[in-house]
Amino acid sequence: MNRKRTAILISGRGSNMDALIAAAQSPAYPAEIVLVLSNAPGAEGLAKAAKAGIATAAIDHKGFEGRAEFEAAVQAELEAANVDLICLAGFMRLLTDAFVGAWHNRMINIHPSLLPAYKGLDTHRRVIRDGGRITGCTVHFVRPQMDQGPIIAQAAVPVHADDMDDSLAERVLTAEHAIYPMALKLVANETVRVAGEKVRFEGEESDQAALLSPAPVQ
Repeated sequence: MNRKRTAILISGRGSNMDALIAAAQSPAYPAEIVLVLSNAPGAEGLAKAAKAGIATAAIDHKGFEGRAEFEAAVQAELEAANVDLICLAGFMRLLTDAFVGAWHNRMINIHPSLLPAYKGLDTHRRVIRDGGRITGCTVHFVRPQMDQGPIIAQAAVPVHADDMDDSLAERVLTAEHAIYPMALKLVANETVRVAGEKVRFEGEESDQAALLSPAPVQ
């Protein structure tokens, strides 16, 4: 099997990174994590990735004049590692149209809401403030617009009456850890394709059923 060489871009602890690395430990998984890169040299996730035997790189965005220069350095690392796919996992930098275009339909992101609702930051606080009863998370192909792009996978999470930001975030994160490895698998084995800016399924019906019916979060 030709496993897709995958890079994970992080800015912090790399919680979703952990889930992706764990899934990729199986030789049958169609993606291989070959690089973890961070814009924050002190990111906790870098140490965890190194401990797992994965190559790491730290490129401090503060050392560059602008986003294009920073992204050129990131691109050089990706090319050196012969990367096929990128997973954004808590990568807290906005990317230029040029960089996103270079990785069109080869870069995915996870966001802690049911997109297209609640793009941006402070999603859990905003859901609670608005009296939402259902929230969740979304894995999508990256487009130049923030938190926008064809949706690969979503998981719904109920909002409890006594929820605070932290308690809701914890349950949503559990759902993220379930659907991100599943979504990467479907992209890596080419079970999904993009047509008319919507994701279409190809391949086994069992993959589709699993994607549409992830383990519920109470």
